[in-house]
Amino acid sequence: MNIIIAGDGKVGGSLARKLSAEGYNITLIDSNVKVLDASLERYDVMVVHGNCTLMSVLAKADVENTQLLIAATSADEINLLCCMTAHKMNPNLHTIARIRNPEYSEQIYAMRDDFGLSITVNPEKQAAVEIERLLKYPEFLRRDTFAKGRVELVELRINSDSVLKDVSLNELYGIVKCQVLVCAVRRNGRVETPDGNFVLKEGDRIYVTAPSQNLTIMLKNMGIITKKVKRVILCGGGKVSYYLTKILRKSGVSVKIIEENEQRARQLAELLPGVDIIHGDSSRRTLLESQGIEDCDALITLTGMDELNIIISMYAQTCGVPQVITKVGHTDSSSIQDSLHLGSIVCPKDLCCDTIVGYVRALDAQTGAAISVHNIADGQAEAVEFRADEHTKHCGVPLKDIQLKNNMLIACITHKGKIEIPNGDSCFESGDTVIVVSKGDVAIHRLNDIFQ
Repeated sequence: MNIIIAGDGKVGGSLARKLSAEGYNITLIDSNVKVLDASLERYDVMVVHGNCTLMSVLAKADVENTQLLIAATSADEINLLCCMTAHKMNPNLHTIARIRNPEYSEQIYAMRDDFGLSITVNPEKQAAVEIERLLKYPEFLRRDTFAKGRVELVELRINSDSVLKDVSLNELYGIVKCQVLVCAVRRNGRVETPDGNFVLKEGDRIYVTAPSQNLTIMLKNMGIITKKVKRVILCGGGKVSYYLTKILRKSGVSVKIIEENEQRARQLAELLPGVDIIHGDSSRRTLLESQGIEDCDALITLTGMDELNIIISMYAQTCGVPQVITKVGHTDSSSIQDSLHLGSIVCPKDLCCDTIVGYVRALDAQTGAAISVHNIADGQAEAVEFRADEHTKHCGVPLKDIQLKNNMLIACITHKGKIEIPNGDSCFESGDTVIVVSKGDVAIHRLNDIFQ
């Protein structure tokens, strides 16, 4: 498949790396020659220098023979114009636009056909939704949903006081007393696919698949009492803070935003009436103390600088804040971030890329395509949701009689609304939803790709 990516920034660069590694023909368009040269050296891509909204530049990128265009520049207006122009030149083209300004939401939905849009993605809004879900279960470092929200894959850290410390997976059911599956364990920066004899150690990050209702049972039997979040401090008043505040206010959560830029603080005060907007530097200890950091239920660092977010989150941990969530723009230094105990880490870029990669694979596969794709364990593993159909192999065959490729695991089967954590006697039928966890760099486009 030929794919054009307009904009070689964080999202564009990540997509170029991932999609080129999966064998797609990628052409990058950007107005910055140095950025394009760097991508040309790192990835197997073609590059075109110029303005992605111009027909002449899109023609150089061979838009007429392209199946998908992803507009991911830093400007919403350019992304919209790029998609509209490209769709005019190639009416069969699929287009994805990154749109971040909340003012455009309703208008774009109403005019999506005029702009020639297939889908739009909003990294900041996705991050806000993810953070709100994490606030409901403070013990989970990450939550990914499948089967229309009925199944979840969550990340937990084994701390020194955890009841799961030094416990083998064969003993897990006796503690949590519900059906869950530990499908991956990250230890010392490396991901392992555990068997029943695997013993959990302090510092491990485990990835657990379970029906959503079982998560509450699991936490209760682990002795973890989930307290409802009532007071939240947001450090940084960007788009994520705006979207998150709108969501939290509907749930009755008290929100306080600390923003250093006076003009942005005044703008937020107008956009979010009734919310406490504090003009000041959220990295100042005295300011955080005066705003009640020791009494809040959660602190979320959402400034535009990873380093600043990390420092504030580390300080919040020393203050005993029950839940700390850190936004990062780069996950390249994930092993360093793990050692700093920053609580949950949310990366808008990665959330956005997961959505786009899922769309690309579905477009490419057509039959038996992935419903959703989630990177886990900092990109070292992947959880993919499929729907079995009449073309799927081994329907009705017990899993113990099916040979899977290396590093593949069937983590969950949903049959007519009933969720099953599978064992060797389990099987899937046409119409069932199947969740597969894979370790390594092998991309799974269709469910049949997992079988030997």
